Amino acid sequence: MTSSLLSRLFLAAASTALITGCSNEARVSFDSVAGAELDNGNFGNSTMNNELVMSGQSLGAVDLTRRFAAEVPSMINFAFDSAQLDGQARAALDQQAAWIKRVPGVRFRVYGHTDAVGTEAYNRRLGERRAIAAVRYLIGRGISRDRLEAVASFGETQPLVVTEGEERRNRRTVTEVSGFQQGHPMVHDGKYMLVVYEGTLASATAAE
Repeated sequence: MTSSLLSRLFLAAASTALITGCSNEARVSFDSVAGAELDNGNFGNSTMNNELVMSGQSLGAVDLTRRFAAEVPSMINFAFDSAQLDGQARAALDQQAAWIKRVPGVRFRVYGHTDAVGTEAYNRRLGERRAIAAVRYLIGRGISRDRLEAVASFGETQPLVVTEGEERRNRRTVTEVSGFQQGHPMVHDGKYMLVVYEGTLASATAAE
């Protein structure tokens, strides 16, 4: 056997040993995108947060959440074991609908709640029926369904008044700002703070 052949055999054996000795982690790193092992899943969050702030969405959402709760009744109440809207509830939803129309591109979520009377499963369904009733009423007042992001039920799990008995204040829905319609032009081109500003002026004018 020639020395040249022996050298090639030695190099091949050494290479095999080196590859075999590599850990699975090293092989995964070799097959992965460079730097992938450094990304714990939050790599793009800073950029995303900067974009939300620059477009006005981050600050706008906080401002709108506070304004909505301060300027209109965000909560309505229900009779015992009922998802029917009474006159007081409809009046509150009318105010919500008027406010929502002033802020295009903003989405809302309605949460349903119950008191503690009845089973947990029944109360979760009842809370959902109440949320659906509120959403349907808002749609009937001209709010687009795609602006009402979702309905959700907490049932009896988040009482305002802790009691095992009947409590009207716990039988409620709560409407909250949940975010923005990403396809809306005012949101997409970074001008949403102008919408918030104009909405503030409109609300101040209406109050005079």
